[in-house]
Amino acid sequence: MQAVMLAAGVGARLLGVGRESDDAPPKALLRFGGQSLLARHIALLRHAGIEALTLCVGYRAEAIAAEIAACGATGFVRTVTNPDFREGSLVSLWAVREALRGGGDVLLMDADVLYDQRLLARLTQTAHANAFLMDRDIEPGEEPVKLCVRAGRIVDFEKRVEHAHDYHGESVGFFRFDPAMAEKLAAQADKLVSAGLRDVWYEHAIRDLVLAEPHAFGWEEVTGLPWLEIDFPADVARAETVVLPKLDPLPL
Repeated sequence: MQAVMLAAGVGARLLGVGRESDDAPPKALLRFGGQSLLARHIALLRHAGIEALTLCVGYRAEAIAAEIAACGATGFVRTVTNPDFREGSLVSLWAVREALRGGGDVLLMDADVLYDQRLLARLTQTAHANAFLMDRDIEPGEEPVKLCVRAGRIVDFEKRVEHAHDYHGESVGFFRFDPAMAEKLAAQADKLVSAGLRDVWYEHAIRDLVLAEPHAFGWEEVTGLPWLEIDFPADVARAETVVLPKLDPLPL
């Protein structure tokens, strides 16, 4: 099993417009407990038995390369550059389409998440061929990407829900795909980019697959486990003071 991670964006919502001129680090290099998010990802993925990580980079790619070397992970991590990283995250997904077509199961992951290793275990050990992680302790509003369930089947995956459902939870931003679905995801990203939809979130490509084949997807509940996607300044403080103390120690 391999992992594919998206870490190309500027993260403008975190530090506001102009953070590039401020020479701010990519979100993957934010540090918590003395370690960067990227270093944590690498340690947890290796511990989980993941064979390799393909990392999509763009903004300050040289700083990310330096961190990979500092982690002693140059043989584990392969970087793919998205030169158009200021566009929508769909373009980053499209940039790593060949990694999705590489064969074997794929974990697709956002880089800007601080999380407990038990979340990763839910994906690597799931019985579902294609799986989401769902946290039902969700904050109200349009910001969270919602996974919606009706009659035991996923019926929508979107910030603004369009389909009736029994309940919903927040998607963590980590996914597992079998080789066939990973190939379909690469093809869908190619289709959307070819249609000129370069300014949309990568989740749109996943949503298209879910709506076409809802029976092919399952989910694992992670409600109660500590994790946080870091998008805004308040998230940094919460990650440090609330989430970090609850995490299991990193594997040696």
